Amino acid sequence: MVMGANKVKRAAKSLVLIACLAAIAACTPTFKNHGYIPPAEDLAEIKVGVDTRDTVAEAIGAPGISGVVQDSGYYYVASRVRFYGPKRPEVVSRELVAISFDQRGVVSNIEKFGLEDGVVVTLERRVTESSVQNNGFLRQLLGNIGNFSPANIPGASN
Repeated sequence: MVMGANKVKRAAKSLVLIACLAAIAACTPTFKNHGYIPPAEDLAEIKVGVDTRDTVAEAIGAPGISGVVQDSGYYYVASRVRFYGPKRPEVVSRELVAISFDQRGVVSNIEKFGLEDGVVVTLERRVTESSVQNNGFLRQLLGNIGNFSPANIPGASN
């Protein structure tokens, strides 16, 4: 009888240890990288006033984002996001390289920005109001029982 109790205690201790290790592993942050920023040595090869859109794309690759207005610029963006357990993901770094072109398509400026240079932009959200109330499906279905009229059926003859 004593042998069986010792095995149960050992199994319980093992389960507690495994649960603790799993909890610690769940709290380890994971990181995801998104986007592409050309290396500084590649950016140094681009000459303001000399290189064109084609030579820039050839030297450092096509941009991830182009300007909204055609022929406005090339934008290279890279972000690093930290995921930590059940918390909301957090952007820990973001870099942006903006290459501007003049009217002839020649490089006029190269700028680099970081997360610390960013400004929070509040977007306006316009949503059309819905006639659907915050009721469950069955409540809406049962609420329509008295509102049925055979005249409303398409193709029904009057």
